[in-house]
Amino acid sequence: MNTKVVRIKEEEKTRETLEKNPGLLEAAEILKNGGLVAFPTETVYGLGANALNEEAAKKIYAAKGRPSDNPLIAHISCMEELPAIVKEIPEAGRKLAEKYWPGPLTMIFPKKDIVPYGTTGGLDTVAVRMPVDPVANCLIHLAGVPIAAPSANTSGRPSPTKAEHVIEDMDGKIEMIIDGGAVGIGVESTIVDVSGEIPTLLRPGAITIEMLRETLGQVDIDPVILGPVSGDIKPKAPGMKYRHYAPKADMTLVEGDMDKVVAYINEQTKKAEAEGKKVGIICTEESQDMYQGGNLEVIGSREHEETVAHNLFAVLRDFDARKVDCIFSESFSKDQLGQAIMNRLCKAAGYHIVNI
Repeated sequence: MNTKVVRIKEEEKTRETLEKNPGLLEAAEILKNGGLVAFPTETVYGLGANALNEEAAKKIYAAKGRPSDNPLIAHISCMEELPAIVKEIPEAGRKLAEKYWPGPLTMIFPKKDIVPYGTTGGLDTVAVRMPVDPVANCLIHLAGVPIAAPSANTSGRPSPTKAEHVIEDMDGKIEMIIDGGAVGIGVESTIVDVSGEIPTLLRPGAITIEMLRETLGQVDIDPVILGPVSGDIKPKAPGMKYRHYAPKADMTLVEGDMDKVVAYINEQTKKAEAEGKKVGIICTEESQDMYQGGNLEVIGSREHEETVAHNLFAVLRDFDARKVDCIFSESFSKDQLGQAIMNRLCKAAGYHIVNI
């Protein structure tokens, strides 16, 4: 299969211009006809298919090498499209939609029969998001159907934040890639289950637990966020069960006092390099001058955690390109956006964590 790449420039991202864009119109037709299109969102690049077409959903799983019980997120372009795919909109869902849609928030609702189990991973609930990215939102509008779109990467690999990442993983496997430039946020959407009595956070993201509780009051946190899960659970949301975001090299996350963390990483780097290994180190602007060896990747600033989130997956892919043998990473706070950052880093390291 030849994968067509369509580039959309920043000046072309007005709604009026996008609705007439030949590449976007072609992408919408591909989606209507059961094909696959990768496209940018404000979080990461998504791999889209018609969420109401079970055969199209199967193509997503095949292209990604994704387990079929890992649910997909159905993307809509406006609130008017939501009642067609969910049985009810609980009050918590209404409040969150009013506050954070369109945006980087996914909510889980009881599904209508029109949504196939192939999209929901066999569940009677459906995960739904309304992206704010103008390209993504307009594409969904033009397609006229909800678009199932997990991250556009090979399953388990770091999520794509640039079109080049998508090309690396998906070239020859899908019909089209829409290149809208680098994404803004860099980690996947927050996922909240609003289908039960108490709203529950299933995946942290840019909409933090603090923000959710400010809007709703009580919001529980699913235990899966706090550590690895057993192989026999049925995931309610993407990324809950399987190893995600992993670089090719073995990765260790180091927690503790910063001076001790740096000293430990320097010591382990020296040992590994003495054995002929190529070592990658994930550090910050504040700590980069404290390291004595290794291949440094500055992930961002602790003073501005949004920079860390934005660069996280790109850094992991850069280490793949540099062919390092092992990676050591600093850790981050576990509140606000740090919760999402640590969630992704823990999964990337396969929960291989050293506490100093």
